[in-house]
This record gives sequence, C-alpha cells and structure tokens, in this order.
Amino acid sequence: MDKAPGNKGDKNILWFDEISASDTEYVGGKVASLGEMVNQLQKAGIRVPFGFAVSAKAYRRFLEHSKLSQQINELSKWLENKENLQNHEELAKRAENLRESIRKSTLPSELEAQILAAYEALCKREGVENLPVAVRSSATAEDLPGTSFAGQYETILNVRGKSHLLRALKECYASVFVHRAICYRAEFGFEQNSIALAVGIQRMVDAGDACSGVMFTLDTETGFDKVVFLTASYGLGELVVQGHVNPDEYYVFKESLETASCPIIQKTIGSKDTKMIYAAPENSPNDVIHKGPSTKIVPVAKEYREQFALKDEEILQLAKWAVGIQRHYSEIVYDSSVQMDIEWAKDSVTNELFLVQARPETAHSTKRNKASNVFENYYLKADESKLVTLITGRAIGSKIASGKAQIIHSTADIRHFVPGNILVTEMTDPDWEPVMKTAAAIVTNKGGRTCHAAIVCREIGIAAIVGTDKGTKVIKDGEDITVSCAGGEVGKVYQGKLDFVCEKMEIPNEIRPRTKIMMNLANPSEAFKMSRIPNDGVGLAREEFIINNYIGIHPLALLYYEQQDEQVKQAIDKKTIGYKDKSQFFIEKLAFGIGMLAAAFYPNDIIVRLSDFKTNEYGNLIGGSAYEPEEHNPMIGFRGASRYYDPRYKEGFIMECKALKRVRDEMGLKNVKVMIPFCRTVEEGIRVEEIMAAQGLKRGENGLEIYVMCEIPSNVIMADEFAKIFDGFSIGSNDLTSLVLGLDRDNEIIAHLYDERNPAVLKMIEQVISEAHRAKRKVGICGQGPSDYPDFAEFLVRAGIDSLSLTPDVIPKTTLRILELERQMGWKPRKVDETLVEP
Repeated sequence: MDKAPGNKGDKNILWFDEISASDTEYVGGKVASLGEMVNQLQKAGIRVPFGFAVSAKAYRRFLEHSKLSQQINELSKWLENKENLQNHEELAKRAENLRESIRKSTLPSELEAQILAAYEALCKREGVENLPVAVRSSATAEDLPGTSFAGQYETILNVRGKSHLLRALKECYASVFVHRAICYRAEFGFEQNSIALAVGIQRMVDAGDACSGVMFTLDTETGFDKVVFLTASYGLGELVVQGHVNPDEYYVFKESLETASCPIIQKTIGSKDTKMIYAAPENSPNDVIHKGPSTKIVPVAKEYREQFALKDEEILQLAKWAVGIQRHYSEIVYDSSVQMDIEWAKDSVTNELFLVQARPETAHSTKRNKASNVFENYYLKADESKLVTLITGRAIGSKIASGKAQIIHSTADIRHFVPGNILVTEMTDPDWEPVMKTAAAIVTNKGGRTCHAAIVCREIGIAAIVGTDKGTKVIKDGEDITVSCAGGEVGKVYQGKLDFVCEKMEIPNEIRPRTKIMMNLANPSEAFKMSRIPNDGVGLAREEFIINNYIGIHPLALLYYEQQDEQVKQAIDKKTIGYKDKSQFFIEKLAFGIGMLAAAFYPNDIIVRLSDFKTNEYGNLIGGSAYEPEEHNPMIGFRGASRYYDPRYKEGFIMECKALKRVRDEMGLKNVKVMIPFCRTVEEGIRVEEIMAAQGLKRGENGLEIYVMCEIPSNVIMADEFAKIFDGFSIGSNDLTSLVLGLDRDNEIIAHLYDERNPAVLKMIEQVISEAHRAKRKVGICGQGPSDYPDFAEFLVRAGIDSLSLTPDVIPKTTLRILELERQMGWKPRKVDETLVEP
C-alpha cells in the first residue's frame, strides 16, 4: 500500500497505521481511536481489523464540488429561529431534501479514484476480492470524553465492491443531516456546517455464525469502576447496539484479572432470539452493488439461545483487552482517568476475537455526572407485596417515575407524543431522541443494558426498563403506571400512579468513626450502588437471599436431579437454562451472588453468613419438600450449624463450601470472611470447620477468617471457648433477644415484650464484648436493633463494640451520630484510609 507523503491534513486517504488519537480533526473520533489501537495496542496482542479513512478534508472537498454549502447554510439560517426546532415535519422535509441532494451528487473524479485505489489495496492486503468492509461515519466532534455524537451518523455493514462502497460513502455523508443529528447539533450549539465527517473503511469481521457485543470498563448503571461489563449475542453487533436483542451479560472483576484464574463474578443468559448476518449478494462477484439490503435478520435455534455465547476464556480475554485500552487512554491519550465503551466481534471462520471500536464512555465519565457525597435513595411508599405488577424487565438507573402510559409503535407517530408521559415502545434508535428527552420514563420490549434506550436514558437521567418482551401488549395506552428501577437489576412497571419518595442523603466522605460502620446487604444487584455510601465493608451478607432469589431450588434437588418427578424436573429445567450439570447451577449462582457483593466492597471485608433457612423455608424451595422434615417450631429446630454436618444436608453444605472457595480462590476475592449461624455448642463449630477444611476452606489459610453468630445464650456463656475456634463474633440481636427473653417475636400476643434494649439482653451483649476482647477477638453486631434505635447504637459504642453493621438507609445519619458521640467520649475520628489496630 502506497502512502502519499505530506501532512495528514492535506490527505484525502489515511491508513489506520498512520493515524493516532490526536488526529480527530482529520479523521473524526471513531477512526482516530481505531488508528490509536492499531498503532499502540496491537503490539500488546489486541486485534483490530485494518482499514483506511476517507478524511474530513475529502468530505469538505465533496461539499465544495457538489455545491451543497448554500443549501446547508440556508438550513442553518432557518434554525436560527429556535421555534423551528419544534416544527418536526418541516425540519424532516428539509433534512430529507438535503440528504437526497447528497445521494445524487457525484464525487470529484480525483477523490473517487483515490478511494477506489485504497479499497483495491485493502482487498489485496487481505487476499480477498471485493473484500466485505464496514463503512463507519466518524465525525470530528465525535467520541470525545465531553460529547456523545456516537450513534448519530450512519454505519453500513457488509459493503462489497466499488459501486457499493461509493454509494455507502455518500449514505454516510447524507447521515450528517438526519433529523436527530441536526437537533443534537442545534441543542449543543454546533453550527450545522461545523461538523466535518470522515469515513472509516474497515475490514468486516464476519460474526454471522459467531457472536459480537459491547463492553464497558465500568458498570453502566452505577458508574462502579472495578468491573468490566460485557454483553454478547449471536451474529453482527448492530442488533445489540440497536436493542433488537436481549444479550448475555457478564461482569469481570478488574482488581484480580491478572492474579486470579477466573474473576468472572456474574453471568446472565439472554434470550438472543435473533441475529444479523450477511445477505447474499444479488449481483456478479466482480462488483457487488447490493440492490437489496447487505444484511438480514434471522432467528436463532433454541439450542444456541440456551447457551452462553462466550466461553469463560473468551470473556477474560476481552476483559483484559478492555482494561489495557482503558489504561492506555487514561495514561497516554487523555492524561486523566477515563472509562471506555468498546465494541467487539468474533470471526466465524478463524474464531478470533477482534475489537472494532473504542470510545470514551460518556454517561459517567463527564464531570457533570461525577458522583458526589449526596446519595439519592428512591422508594415507594406503598407495600410492594400488595401492588399489581404489570411487567418486568432490566432496570436502567435507580429512579422511580409515574405518569400516563403512551404507546408509540414507530417514528412516524413520535410527533404525537405528549411530554411528561411514559413512553412505551418496541425499542428506540437515535431518531427517537427528541421525544425521549421529554418523557417521564421509558419502557421497551427489546434491548439490554447497552442498547440505545439504556444509554440515552442514563445520559438524560430518567428511569427506563428495557427488554420487557411484551410491554406494548400488557400496558394499556393511556393508563396510569409507575416505573420503578429502585429494586436492583429487575425493573417493575406497577399499575396506577403510586406515591414515592426521593430521599437525598449527604454523607461524610473524609472521616470515619473509630467504631467501624458496616452494612447489612444481601441483594447482589444493589451492591455496586450501595458501595458508594461510605462504609467499612459488609457485616452481614445473607446467603438465603441469593438462594431464594437467584436460585430458588433446593440444593439436594439439583444434586439428585434424576431422582425428581417430572413436574419438579420441568421447574428445574426452566430455571437452569444454560446448565447441563444442575448442581453446578447452584454452586455458580451462589458464587456469582457472593462475588458481586465482595467485588463491590473490595478490599473491605464482607462477612458471608452460611445458609440459615429454617426447615419450612428450605421446604418451600423447588424440590425442597422431599428433603425437609416437618417441625412444630422451626425457629429453634434443624437450622444453622446443626444442618451442615448432618447426613440429611451435608452434601448441600458442601455445595455452599464449593461456591465460597470459588469466590475466594478463582475470583480472587480474599476479602470474603465466613460466618456460621446458630452454632449451639463449641463441638458443633469444630465439626463444621472440619468439613469446611476438607473442601479447601481451612481457617487461617490464605487469610480465611471464620466467625460465629452470637445469637444463642450459650454463645455468650461459653464465649471464651468459642473464641478459641473462631476469629470473631457477630451479635445477632434478633434471635438473641428472643432466646434470652424466651419469646417468639412473630407471636403478636407477646410481641410487645420483644425489645433488644431489655436489660437482660444488654447484659448479655456487654458480657460477650468483654469476653471477645479479653481473647483478642473481634466483635460486631448485625442485628436490626442499632438500625432502628439510635440509643441502642450509642450503648454499643460505649460498650466498646468493634463494628456496627446497619441497613444502608440509616448509615449516613448513624455515622454522623456516632462521630459526635465519639467526640464527646474524647475519641478522635480516623481518616478514610487509616487502618485501625485490631483488639
């Protein structure tokens, strides 16, 4: 390939290997980024398909040659009257006339010759006649950290042959003047003739019989930046970007990516029901013009839908590339921390992975979106168990909105949308953006968390639920609904206009109390968001929540799947799509739930309590009734430690141990500590630890600490002996109160006697704190009491407790209260990064 000498700004054609990130003014943001990766990152093993750019100079030369500048200037003059921006029909008409003029215009002969010569050279380099290429628009103000022109302009896939290439090039030029791009420029103060468009001509990666997707170097919902978030679906990547499919989703923990064997902390299978592939050419092989579309959408076979699109090693390879790109762009290109939005594809023939685009992420990276010490917490006033849920999908953000549903099926009808209504539609693309910005919330049938609707709603800060499948059929046009994204990853559309609260909490983020303030948190999908609250880790992570909400099946029913009756098998099969080994489903899902919690709070400790279901609760899991006895009083029956070594559950407990070992060893999350609940005797504790050690969870090895729940009077009375076999105590004040006072707290007749502040309970707590410290053991509390009663929290601090584990909503005000109490006691606060000396 001959490269003409001279300055870059003087060239019509620039090859990727002569382009860097600083060349945006010549080739636009998208192609500048491709050139940067080709030049700087391919040597690190990151594969990028090669190609060339038709420069911004060439675009200006085309406009000059075709005498279109006057028509563009007339449009700019008309738009000086801001009211004309709302005249959608007239604007659409003027825009279409301008685009048609571009399509009909001819390229300057010397420019056309240069483009075709470059295409021939690329075909020769790749050894393919009429090489399929992607023709990508690349604007000079696109893909910068402060702007988000991405998606405004055209990308055309599977372009083959000279005629098809020239036509695709002009289609990209025409896309500069689509309705949405004109509005975007006007809104952000860009002149209509100020944007120059370069076009990247890049070898296509044929993912038609493989897969492709998008990845971000942070969590797209919360901005949590210790993970790579990756999506994957079959075929070419446009369906993922456009939101036509619900892809697989994966999270990889960055911090242990180079040190742990498999730091994948979450995998969620998507429906992946359709894919985009190449369309067969309709013309002779010598010059493929494609009178018809160059791609087509086809269904995906059931067996492939029910598999993950990527293997673990491929997920990890992509994540490592993403981190490498983020590091390079942060340190070399922008000289400041930046997160990245990356598109990737897998070649059907070679099975090689490629990166086809990389740009700075916009929703969380710009200064206006940086997290502050003000935390918004949305919640419904009504009891959610009594509400009518119309439909669910993937929650985008964490807000709640209510209003009148308005169903819009196509862009032809968007002019009828009433600002303030909730937009309900099949999916959105950039043409919808003018009305999206006026909606109270958005609900779509299709799309994952990296689709167009999700990205735009994050940027404009409104609630959205995507991938509902049948939202436009279930929700009635004109009915009052409430869209809630406040419950984690699952968003819910409720019937009616419901009252909700947005509670703003200002949190001290520079100093901490001497007493550690930890968090009670069980929901993995809320972990990234909640970790923003200044904290010292998680004092109680309950396995039961993960088992109940993410698994829903009794572990022994999975282990002995073949012995189940057909009805139970069908229920298991429905929940375990993607898993041939049913017991592996339990181990992996439990590990993923714990892993998400541990990653969110890393490197702070997260104390995971082993399963503490009662027999009736275990029995309610799918297949559970066959394995659980009936008990008259399950509260003080076959629960906690007594289950773990008993033959009736021991195999289930071993599955729990395997999940924990996976989190600590394979994911590299050594901040996970383990806690044994309802351990009645020291001998029970020893037996449980022996089983754990046999599974590779030996106390003291690789930093593993094992705690005991202090919730039975025997734990207090024999605290000195329990201290010999455990690393610490966590007071479960709920059960301890019940057992000290001898009452059932769920019995309404005697419920008035239940109070953690009863003198007998307080004496027990004082005693165990004293005994624990005498044995140089840590002691905290994870019961509900200090979250509900400020005076109880103060009592615990004065008694010298090491940590309080609280519900997230009370942490800010309790932290302030404890800081003031400790000041009165003459204690100096510690700085955020200060390490306390353990007892």
